[in-house]
Amino acid sequence: MITMVKMRIMLVDDEERFLQTTQKLLAKHGHDATTAASGEECLQKLQQELVHVVILDVKMPGMDGVEALKLIKQRFPLVEVIMLTGHATAESAVEGLKSGATDYLVKPADIEVLITKAEEAFNKRMALESKIKLAEALKQSQI
Repeated sequence: MITMVKMRIMLVDDEERFLQTTQKLLAKHGHDATTAASGEECLQKLQQELVHVVILDVKMPGMDGVEALKLIKQRFPLVEVIMLTGHATAESAVEGLKSGATDYLVKPADIEVLITKAEEAFNKRMALESKIKLAEALKQSQI
């Protein structure tokens, strides 16, 4: 029995207009997206909601994207994170990838590219979850 899991995306950015516009575009493409206006809000929502892919802005006041990424990976290791930078800085992209980000996008990101990257990250997570389930089943059968 295969159950189809619908990808849940969280957009994290301090620009309210970006959040609203992108959330509407994702909904128009049939994707379920929630939003957070800060790294702190993102971490809080991840404790309460199932999210597969986080699209995380690098430059935000307070907790920046790289700091938020490290905490997300520490607390929610299966959540895939795509870094979003409006400042196309190679250093932040490299640091993000080293800290566990799946990929990164440069703002303004084309919605098709954003969806493709989110789907790739989601598929990576689904594959990992099925490996974990398989390993757990194998472990149970050996008890």
